[in-house]
Amino acid sequence: MGEPRVRARELGITIGIYSPGKYNAITDVPGVAVGHTTVHWGDATLPPGRGPTRTGVTVIWPHREDLLRNPVAAGFFALSGTGEMTGRSEIEELGRINTPLALTNTMSVGLVYDAVCRYLVERDSGVGADEGPVIPLVAECDDSFLNDARGFHVTHEHVYAALDGASTGPVAEGCVGAGTGMHCFQFKGGIGTSSRVLPAEAGGWTVGVLVLTNFGRRHRLTVAGVPVGAHLPYAPENVGLPPRDEGSGIVVVATDAPLDGRQLARVAKRAALGLGRTGSTGGDTSGELLVAFSTTYQPGREPGVSAREVVESYAIDPIFEAAVDATEEAVLNALCMATTTDGRDGHVLPAIPLDRLREILAAHGR
Repeated sequence: MGEPRVRARELGITIGIYSPGKYNAITDVPGVAVGHTTVHWGDATLPPGRGPTRTGVTVIWPHREDLLRNPVAAGFFALSGTGEMTGRSEIEELGRINTPLALTNTMSVGLVYDAVCRYLVERDSGVGADEGPVIPLVAECDDSFLNDARGFHVTHEHVYAALDGASTGPVAEGCVGAGTGMHCFQFKGGIGTSSRVLPAEAGGWTVGVLVLTNFGRRHRLTVAGVPVGAHLPYAPENVGLPPRDEGSGIVVVATDAPLDGRQLARVAKRAALGLGRTGSTGGDTSGELLVAFSTTYQPGREPGVSAREVVESYAIDPIFEAAVDATEEAVLNALCMATTTDGRDGHVLPAIPLDRLREILAAHGR
C-alpha cells in the first residue's frame, strides 16, 4: 500500500504568515469551482496510439453566474513562453475572462478548445450569435513521458464531465485531471492548490491558487527554504526520467480583491516567485504561464465612463505576498499528494518519499 499521501501542512510545512482558507484551495475564493476528469487506463504493453492513458482535464470556473455576460477581470504573465494558453491575447488586450479555464495535455488543446466552445453553445443561444463568439482559455503541459499522446485519448465527453462536475468544495490533488501524467522535480506531480485569507487590516480578501506542475530538476527542489533535492539523489529505478526535465507549469490565481486587469497581471507576475522558491528556473524548454483573475471586479460591457473601486497603492502588497506563498504551497501539495505512476514504454515517475522528506526537514530545523 505504501505510506498515505498527505498535504504539505500535514507534514508540518507552513509557508508565510497568512492563514489558509477553509479548504486551503482556490475554491476558498467565493464562487470559484474546480472540476477534474481523469483518464487513466491500460499498461505499457499497448502499442503507440492505443494506450496507456495517463492524462485528463481540469477546469476552473471563476463563477457560474452567466460568465459570458458577466466577465471577470484578468491578467497574464509568461515566466517562460514555451507553452500554450489560448485566449491569452484577449486577456492582455481587454483584461478579462468570460469563459471557464481548462487545463490538459499539449496535444489535446485543440479538442478541449472545441469542446468548451460546443459546451457553451449548447447551453446559451447567445454564444456565436447576438453575444458574439467565445475564445476559451485552454492551457497545457506535456504528459507524453507517461501518457500515450499519439492516441489523442481526451474526448469531448471528458471535457463536458469536468465542466459539469466542477464544485466549490475541496479540490482533489496529485494524479487527477490534467495532472494525471505530469511530473514535479522528476518525482510524480500534478494538480496542487492552496489559499490565503488576509487579515481585516490587510483588506480581508482571499487569494487562491491552483497549479499544474510539470517542471523542475531534482537537485533544485526546495521546500520551505530547505534544499531537499540535494538530499534525494536519483535511485536506480529513476533511469529514463524526462530528458527535458525543466518541463512546464500553469498557475491560476483567483481573488475576491477588487483588482483590474493591469493589477492582476502584476499579481500573476508575483506568483512566478512562488514557483522560483520551489526551485523552478523557467528553463529554455519550459512553458510556465500564469493567469490571475478577480471575482469582484467585473469589466463593464456598456460604453461610457465607469466608477469602479480598486485596491490602490501599496495596499496591494499583502495580495502579492499571499499569491507568492499560496503558489509555493500549491506546488508542494501537488508533489506530496501525487502517487507513483507508471506509463508508456515502462516509464515510471516515483512519488516523493514523505518519510525521507520529513527527516530532511527535521535535520534542517523545520
